[in-house]
Amino acid sequence: MRILMLTQWFNPEPFYKGVSFAQELVKLGHEVEVLTGFPNYPGGKLYGGYRIKLFQREVIGGISVIRVPLYPSHDSNSIKRILNYASFALSASLLGVLLVKRPDVIYVYHPPATVGLPALCLHLLHHAPFVYDIQDLWPDTLEATGMVNNRVGIWMVQKWCRLIYSQAAKIVVLSPGFREMVIRRGVPGHKIEVIYNWCEDNKIQSTAGNEDLACKLRMAGRFNVVFAGTMGKAQALGAVLEAARLLRDKLPKIQFVFVGGGIDVNRLKEEATEQGLTNVRFLSRRPPSEIGDILNLGDVLLVHLRDDPLFQITIPGKTQAYMASGRPILMGVRGDAKTLVEKAGAGLACTPQDPQDIADAVEKFHNMTRKELDLIGQNGKMFYEQELSLRIGVRRFEGIFQSVAVNQ
Repeated sequence: MRILMLTQWFNPEPFYKGVSFAQELVKLGHEVEVLTGFPNYPGGKLYGGYRIKLFQREVIGGISVIRVPLYPSHDSNSIKRILNYASFALSASLLGVLLVKRPDVIYVYHPPATVGLPALCLHLLHHAPFVYDIQDLWPDTLEATGMVNNRVGIWMVQKWCRLIYSQAAKIVVLSPGFREMVIRRGVPGHKIEVIYNWCEDNKIQSTAGNEDLACKLRMAGRFNVVFAGTMGKAQALGAVLEAARLLRDKLPKIQFVFVGGGIDVNRLKEEATEQGLTNVRFLSRRPPSEIGDILNLGDVLLVHLRDDPLFQITIPGKTQAYMASGRPILMGVRGDAKTLVEKAGAGLACTPQDPQDIADAVEKFHNMTRKELDLIGQNGKMFYEQELSLRIGVRRFEGIFQSVAVNQ
């Protein structure tokens, strides 16, 4: 098959359904082309070596990539974010449809929901079915993060999403909870498939911690609870800082390590300094090639989101990376994510935004033997390899692509 991947984000941006996904499809005998924007995520600044122009063709990891212009932005300003989303949608719709080869099937990555516009244009012009991969429920996410509060705007996004759902040949969602929500919005259940996300398998290896790196990062000799990823409003990490305060004097060996960037980082740093949290460390964002080494230094890996009904049906992407690393997980998310970790025997759950419960769970981990911790970590790694890995997920996508191409 000739498969077109339509996504606003692609390598070198940190995008796990990027080049590795495409390469795995090529290994299975398919031709893959990518239509995307110029790289600027997550910092909102254009990557070095790129400049905005009418279009650009390049090859990444053997995959043909076509880039169309967009307005680079990824900050908390709603207008700029909307311009970022809308500019790519228009460019991909007006230019992209003329630049790509006629596909047999189109894979569409959502968010943002504006990607539905070029998906419809490509579908109509090339008479190709599209598979819509929903990674965020809009407009729910827009409301939960505070990006859009206008009721008319929310209503318009909701109507738009339902239109895209109706035109998709198949819809893929990341959790059973997502599937139920999409069914409630009028989509027939037989049209929706659950495929759990994977991580960059080749960049996350379960190995012994690098002692030199541990010393360099001041993680040696400590019981490290590591949070790696975006630090924004949705992560609600103020509660984790409060948990650190509760444990600071009681168990001084425990250290909370935050790795990454985001709009809340500076506020969190200031709060940690004001409270004198000597058991909290912040490390700058690391490339995917290095994050595995840092995860391997963690005794416990933390997932945490705000206690919001929307997040009960999502599974944060870091969950899979944590499992693949073979380290115990502390899951501060209710619902599907908690169920997945418990099913795998990969860790403990705590109540999100409850500092005392977070602290109690960390203390439980701290009181375990190294053998017990290693067993929990290996449970997660085994579950990941058998149920969630890149190899497993891509073959499920291949089956869906083949079925919709045949039925076209």
